[in-house]
Amino acid sequence: MLDNLKLIHERDAQDALGVAEKQWQQLLHDYKVQLNGFSGIDNAVLAGMGGSALPAVFLQSWPGVKVPFEVVRNYELPAYVGPNTLFISSSHSGNTEETLAALQDAEARKAQIVVLGSGGQLAQKAREKQYPLFEIPGGIQPRMSSFYFLAALIQILEPLGLVEKGKLEELRAAGEWLKGQTASWRPDVPTDKNPAKQLALELMGKSIVMYSGPKLFPAANKWKICFNENAKNVAWVNQYPEFNHNEFVGWSSHPTQKPYAVVEIRSDLENERVQKRFVVSERLLSGLRPAPQVVKPEGDTVLKQLLWASNYGDFTSLYVALLNGLNPSPVELVEKLKDLLK
Repeated sequence: MLDNLKLIHERDAQDALGVAEKQWQQLLHDYKVQLNGFSGIDNAVLAGMGGSALPAVFLQSWPGVKVPFEVVRNYELPAYVGPNTLFISSSHSGNTEETLAALQDAEARKAQIVVLGSGGQLAQKAREKQYPLFEIPGGIQPRMSSFYFLAALIQILEPLGLVEKGKLEELRAAGEWLKGQTASWRPDVPTDKNPAKQLALELMGKSIVMYSGPKLFPAANKWKICFNENAKNVAWVNQYPEFNHNEFVGWSSHPTQKPYAVVEIRSDLENERVQKRFVVSERLLSGLRPAPQVVKPEGDTVLKQLLWASNYGDFTSLYVALLNGLNPSPVELVEKLKDLLK
């Protein structure tokens, strides 16, 4: 089925696979926004939900923020937020109720505000109050716009001195590198030569459990989200070494035949002890859980491995969606929920 291009195009009506193939271009997007009047920043908070918060998790692995930084997925902000806080309000639609409520909270506390979004109420408020607006190009789902958001975040943080200089240049160079990495994942590459299609066939029909170390956790988290929203497939995510302190034991009980597929993103850039934990844990759990599908990211830097693994997960989840007989783009259940909450 995955080699039937006519059927793929019929099911993938919004060409999500085409978006995934060109996602590297998002990393080169120049927002041309000037940041003036920001000073004395002691901490930073990004408020967002789902795909609008996902890219901020990358910052904890790369490039690292020089001040305390927190991602808030809630209506209310932490007690420390105040005039010395950089507050980034992030909503792809611009109408996410939790994010709009958090923005109102940030305004009341006189935080220094920047806005990310493609329109809606959030963009309107940014224009009215003259907050810097990094306008995300629209037309695709938030989870498929992750690299647009990541490019915007670096274009906010580097000019403010909150990440090291040169990180934007590194990001763009990594984007050019990623361009050449996706060739074997494309739909016109047959299954016997396409690792993303092969992995999708192994995962089809199962609940997917993702694991990684801390450095690659943002990519593992993106896999989880994409399995949920692209493939409409239940998936979970956790990371080593935390896994060994609780969830590890959960695999040891019955039933022996579990309806799961385990995917582990194993990076050679993780702490050596983390790398060893993967190997020892696999040996101890042999026969107690499904043998893991091991993904070893390409790239000689944490950034390259994050981008490579994320993009690989996009393709894999899209192929699982097609195997499930689904159009990967719509998230109709989310839209119904929003309507019922109004």
